[in-house]
This record gives sequence, structure tokens and C-alpha cells, in this order.
Amino acid sequence: MTEALNAQTLFSGVVKAEGADALNEANLTAWMQDNVAGFEGPIEVFKFAGGQSNPTYRINAKSGSYVLRRKPFGQLLPSAHAVDREFKVINGLYPTGFPVARPYGLCTDESVIGSWFYIMAMVEGRTIWDGAMPGATPEFRRQTYFAMIDTLAALHNTDVAAAGLSDYGKPGNYFGRQVDRWTKQYRLSETEHMPVMERLIEWLPATLPEQTRTSVVHGDYRIDNMIFAADAPKVVAVLDWELSTLGDPLADFTYVAMAWVTDNAGRSGVQDLDRKALGIPELDEAVERYCQATGRDGVPDMNWYFAYNFFRLAGIIQGIKKRVIDGTANSAHAKEMSERVSPLAEAAWAFAVKAGA
Repeated sequence: MTEALNAQTLFSGVVKAEGADALNEANLTAWMQDNVAGFEGPIEVFKFAGGQSNPTYRINAKSGSYVLRRKPFGQLLPSAHAVDREFKVINGLYPTGFPVARPYGLCTDESVIGSWFYIMAMVEGRTIWDGAMPGATPEFRRQTYFAMIDTLAALHNTDVAAAGLSDYGKPGNYFGRQVDRWTKQYRLSETEHMPVMERLIEWLPATLPEQTRTSVVHGDYRIDNMIFAADAPKVVAVLDWELSTLGDPLADFTYVAMAWVTDNAGRSGVQDLDRKALGIPELDEAVERYCQATGRDGVPDMNWYFAYNFFRLAGIIQGIKKRVIDGTANSAHAKEMSERVSPLAEAAWAFAVKAGA
């Protein structure tokens, strides 16, 4: 399968960890020797090309391959880049059989590599960056999308107490707390006055939907944040738990549903694709499948949720924009991403208007 120079090629693979990305390999080897069951060095360290927030590395060792996720170096916004929370949720979910990488250990001693980090198993498989899934058959695409929805339903059906995650977030008022959180994060990284963000900051907290269920919420659940089996439409690991907490499962479902209201542009959107020809289910089919798996009789009007999700994305990208300006952004793609704040805010407001703003 040949790929154009798109997300699949830009974000796939690893590069040698050098310069500002380099880790202290002697310290890391010693820590893994003491904390990772079955570990045997020496190690070789590579950095994954994809991803934006928490730098992620592949560690090749005599005993096998591992993944290291660390906080970025430098000044960070409060509550951002919480690798300890990522580790806690993976550690809780792994024994339940939910598809996450096996967790090995968390290090909160900054003297080892310069920041907190954790180690988990390397899960081999495919990452799908492009929601159009070039080269796949229509039936394979269809089953892949259903696997993504089924896995999300399995997460939302997980017994929070049995997974040891009862204290992983506050009960109730999830959207109220999230709107407040992303407003604060936006304010901390604000670089210019944006009237459309001001309107959203006023409108969202005044129109919060009722929360009827609480579950583990992934917070960034989309097709490129999971690893699929190499040759089957099956999710073998869900990745990037940085934004996870206890909350309203509709936050996750409406976030993944945003693919259907977002153009593709080589990423996860499917709005402008010929979905029927490609075999990609329509949004109402995804809704029906999710509701069936989670015992719901339907989902509310999604326009408010879309407005919230686009607002939240604008807040996240604004954080990246500030890091670009400050010179601490982690990725070569950060500058390009930082120009997306305004379009995301405009999209949020367009859905707010549909929801009655």
C-alpha cells in the first residue's frame, strides 16, 4: 500500500532520540533493572514521531521492547501531562481484560531522566491515522469502526470499583468541571483576544446537559489513539490516557462521533468521504451500536456536545500554540497545529448556534 505524505507517513515510526529528546540511558537502565519485572539490558532508545503532548519513546532491550511516556521538560500548566494518572488508569484496567498495554512501573523521581515517566509493554499492531483507511476493503473498514465503538462501550461498561478507580475523578457535574478546567487552561495560555472563545466561555456553563451515568472516560478517544491487530479489525490496545478521568461517558461517545462532522484531510474525520462506498458506518449506525452495547435507548441531541468538544480542542491547541511561542513545543508539527485554534473555536460556536445559542 502506498501512502501520500499525510498523517500516516508523518506520524508513523520512530527516530533516534537525540539532542533535547535524549534520555539518560545509564540512569534509565538502572531504574528499569530495579523496577521492571524480567528486564534485561542493554537498551536502545527511539522516540515515536507521532503524538504531541507527552513525549513517547520505544525502548529496545535484550528482554524485549517497552514504551516510555514522560512529561515534557520545562514549565508546564498545572494538571497537564499527568503521566501518573495515565499509569493509574492503565494499571487499573489491565487486570479487567480491557485492551491496554501491560503497565510495568511509574517513576516520580525527576533525577532519573529529568521528568516523571512510566514504562509499559510495547504492543505490536497497526495505528490508523487516516479514517479513510486507504487500501482496506469496505467490509474490513466497517468492522474496524464497529470494533472501535464496541471497545468504547466496553470501557464505559467497566466496573469502576472493581478496577480500583473509584477515586479516579469526582462524581457528577463532569461537563461543568471540564468547561471550567479548559477555560482556565485557555486563560493560562491565551495569546490574543478571541471574541468567539469569550462567547463560548459564557454560553457553555450556562447550558450544561444533565449527567445520568458515570464511567471511566478516556478523554481523547479516536481511531488514531488505539492499536489494531495487524490483520484483523480488532482493538488490541487503547493509548493516550492523559485526559482520562471519571465522568460522563457521553463525552467520549460524542468526541468519537466528531469524526462524522469533521472533514478527513488525511486524519480521523469522515464527513466529506463517500462513506457508503468505503463501508464506513453512518453516525446513526454508530449511535445504535453503542446504545445497544451500553443499554441506552438513545443519545441526546449532540450539538451541545459537539460545541463543547470543539471548544475543548481549541483550548488544548491554544496550549500548544503558547508552547510554540515560548519555544518549548514538543513536536515539529506543533507550529502547524497552533494555527488551528481559531477554526476550532468557530466550529464550536457554529454547533452552539445549532444547539440554541
